[in-house]
Amino acid sequence: MTKTKQTFIFGFALFAGFFGAGNLILPPMLGFNAGSDWWLVALGFITTATLIPLISLFGHAKLQGNMLDFGTKVSPVFSLVYCLIIYLIIITLPCPRTAAVTHEMAIAPFFNVHPLTTSTIYFLLAFLFVMNRTKVLGILGKYLTPILVAIVAAIIGIGLFWSPQTLNEVQRVLDPEQPLVDGLLEGYQTYDAIAGMVMGGVVVVSMNAMGASSYNEKRKIIARSGLIAMTGLFIIYAGLIALGAKYSNEFDTSITRIQLLQGLAQKTLGATGTLFINSLMGLACFTTAVAIIVSVADFFKTLFKNSQRAYVVAAIISCVLGILIGSFEVGVIIDVAVPALLLIYPISIVLILLTVLPERLATTLMFRAVVFVTLLCSLPEVLGAIFSAEWILRLMATLPLSAYSLGWVLPAFFTFFVILIYNSLNPRDEE
Repeated sequence: MTKTKQTFIFGFALFAGFFGAGNLILPPMLGFNAGSDWWLVALGFITTATLIPLISLFGHAKLQGNMLDFGTKVSPVFSLVYCLIIYLIIITLPCPRTAAVTHEMAIAPFFNVHPLTTSTIYFLLAFLFVMNRTKVLGILGKYLTPILVAIVAAIIGIGLFWSPQTLNEVQRVLDPEQPLVDGLLEGYQTYDAIAGMVMGGVVVVSMNAMGASSYNEKRKIIARSGLIAMTGLFIIYAGLIALGAKYSNEFDTSITRIQLLQGLAQKTLGATGTLFINSLMGLACFTTAVAIIVSVADFFKTLFKNSQRAYVVAAIISCVLGILIGSFEVGVIIDVAVPALLLIYPISIVLILLTVLPERLATTLMFRAVVFVTLLCSLPEVLGAIFSAEWILRLMATLPLSAYSLGWVLPAFFTFFVILIYNSLNPRDEE
């Protein structure tokens, strides 16, 4: 297989991995709420949903290991705990969200079924797929993703370029003072930065199995594949945000994320478009859920010395959590995810950015100091999202940018430059 062909295969595989169908409900609502400020929201959203994940893939190109390698410079114990938290988050939030999206888009419009019934059947089927790795999942992923992408591209293309309407000037902004920050924080809900850390490791393993020979060869393939994948996501996310803004006058302000995506499909492709996108998103969500459960089960299987029992137990626990949490509404799951993402996303961003720096800058001391400060400054944001106690609000007020849920940013940068100066003055103490 030629390097060019290999690059495109991995690029498509990465794109399919990042292209979680549940994420498509997020961008249109951002544009809908932002109105003429949609481009600011898009800039923020794309930063956390495509740029940071792309940099994480560059980090994998450098490390050529697995997700544990991102945190080993802090300490092996930290790295293990961090990975455990990541897997706990993805199995309790984005995985159940796929069942909730499937119910609201593909089941509820046609059948009078309780969400708990849908999530139960959904995750029982998912468990069967996880325990029997047949070619069906590969076929679904191989053909469903291109079809879904084609439909979404058609909705964007027709809506933006073949519709007589122009982008509305009407503002439907939830907070007109911070459209950029709204986009940044909503990008957390895609989990794409976390997906980059997980998927990059899968690509490294796949390349090793395919016989990619040299470090430089693998580095180039990962980097170029990442560019292909993130370019695709950039086009789709930006297009859906612009589309939501363009049709902001066409829907009631109380519309939900799912209803808005369905409405856009109907206005651009008619009733057939709505039917197709409902059905295909349900199937695509299912493959995403199975992939998440498999990755979690594989992690614990490896952690417990290739124990098949650990694989089965992890899969069962994942599916039980999916049944319970997946029976809630999509909006509820998204809201509940906020505190967890306010904690784990800043740490993930810092680990990703430090990993791609040259070794002389990204020393062990640098990793430990910046990660510690980021964690310390993220805690008030998390506590503030859960509680509203007076002392928490006062603590948050002492951090710059805390009003925008970005109180960790400036302290992390300040720590980085302090350690940089310290390392330059004490070169022997770098490691």
